[in-house]
Amino acid sequence: MKLINQSVCFHFAMLILAVISLAGCASTGIQRSEKATTTMQTMDNDIKLVIVQLDATGASLDELMRSGQPDVKKSFDLYTDNISKIQTMEKQFAKHADEMKERGKDYFDEWQKEGSKYKNQQIQELSEQRRAELGEIYGKIAINSIGVKDAFKAYLSDVKEIQIYLSNDLTSKGIEAIASTSRKVVNDGDNLKNAIKKVQTSIDRARTEMSQTGK
Repeated sequence: MKLINQSVCFHFAMLILAVISLAGCASTGIQRSEKATTTMQTMDNDIKLVIVQLDATGASLDELMRSGQPDVKKSFDLYTDNISKIQTMEKQFAKHADEMKERGKDYFDEWQKEGSKYKNQQIQELSEQRRAELGEIYGKIAINSIGVKDAFKAYLSDVKEIQIYLSNDLTSKGIEAIASTSRKVVNDGDNLKNAIKKVQTSIDRARTEMSQTGK
């Protein structure tokens, strides 16, 4: 009797594990989708902060370059503080952009693998169609992201070098000498902001398409 009970318990335990395993497999697609959309939300939050900080950094540089500046040292300190903030944001931006790319790749690669296992031809065709549609929408993020990370790094390098230059020559002539370079960098910051906004638009559309709210 004891052996029979042990056998029954063993098979019952195996059955439970099998059910859990099947439930896990059934939800992996949903989990991958949730991870992808969560990463996009994080990236969207990053972008909102970056846009505000790009404006603040550009404004503080413009103010520093303004002739007749009553307190040059105060303006320089504000500019330095803004550089520190944008440096931190650039690192987060790059990190989360890479994560978003990997999450998307994982989601669509696994979808493609699972989509080839359907026995019903109509379901398989529908799966491939939807994957292609969403893949194209998600792919716009990568298209609009081309060059953004490099442009961000270049911008950061320029604003930092201006800061280093002025730390050694915060005189009226020193400021005047680098004014034209500063104007170009402020313009580069505006161009970067516009490029990042395009990425944001792509993310918003992809998040809407991949929403699991049923709306």
